[in-house]
Amino acid sequence: MSLPEVHLVAGTVGEALRLAPVALAMREQGRLTAVPVATGADPDTVGQVLTALGITPRITLPSGDGHTATMRRFDELWAARTPAAVIVRDGLAPALAAFWRRVPVLTIDAGRRSGEFGSASVLESQRRLLAQVTTVHLAATPLAAMNLLDERVIAGDTLLTGGTAQDAAQLFATRTLAAPSRGRRTIVLGMPAERADAIGPALRYLGGRYPDLEVVRAADFAPGLELATLLAQAYLVVTDDEDLVEEALAAYCPVLMIGFAARHAEALHAGSARLVDPDPAAISSEAADLLEHRVRRDAMALGGNPYGDGLAAYRVAQATAALLGHGQFPDPMPAKPTAGVAR
Repeated sequence: MSLPEVHLVAGTVGEALRLAPVALAMREQGRLTAVPVATGADPDTVGQVLTALGITPRITLPSGDGHTATMRRFDELWAARTPAAVIVRDGLAPALAAFWRRVPVLTIDAGRRSGEFGSASVLESQRRLLAQVTTVHLAATPLAAMNLLDERVIAGDTLLTGGTAQDAAQLFATRTLAAPSRGRRTIVLGMPAERADAIGPALRYLGGRYPDLEVVRAADFAPGLELATLLAQAYLVVTDDEDLVEEALAAYCPVLMIGFAARHAEALHAGSARLVDPDPAAISSEAADLLEHRVRRDAMALGGNPYGDGLAAYRVAQATAALLGHGQFPDPMPAKPTAGVAR
């Protein structure tokens, strides 16, 4: 008898990184057949990240020109090959297509809210709409779960699983050979080129005070194993990318975060991230403080990762199986950050 087929839809590198551990957990538990779907504007790159984590995409479906065209493509796919359930992260179009075909939708990292409004609120609006068509909301943190309750999502439809970026970081760690130390401290810039061009020179100027300092851009490293290795060896990450914040903390690397505090209130509370103004002088001053006082930098690393404990993928896989009538729902993740490691 064939196992129920679950489609895991990854439309970005960040989604591929977070869904691959779920596919591996499903394979290990043996209750479901995981079918990774590489989609988005660049499905080949998405597929490369899945492959780096040991998963071969079973379906490649480039997104269409806008949500409507993308929904149509997924509707045609699922008319011919209807899954028992669909798992997404921020994929509104595939979630809507599944919803209209009465296929259960599970959303990982559910309940993330930035509190941003105006032109910056497009993603926020999409996430709120996604919550309306989600069957089971798999939240990474207690705050995310509370956001869903505030939006009148039924409490029994929400499960605190943790985020699977921690699971992915642990998988990458088993595939990475320890590189020989070059005796240098690396600051990673993760932001659009325009902002990096403004901030980079101010940080590189610190090289006069700290000869062992090098500043690199995350964009110059291939997504997947190469970027994960960089984060595992970095001294500090400076970024305005909400996904990179979580991925850096999963590698126990402290973060100077540019942006709204609501995006990563948990990391700020844990002390593993600091909020900084988007001003080169302010950022270089904060970085200099952490370069000058190693103990302060290490204290941030020891703040831990509030977004996962390395078991999130197993909870997501078990919750999906339970939804489809195979076993019980898992216990929620303990609401306590995972302790970090000073490097």
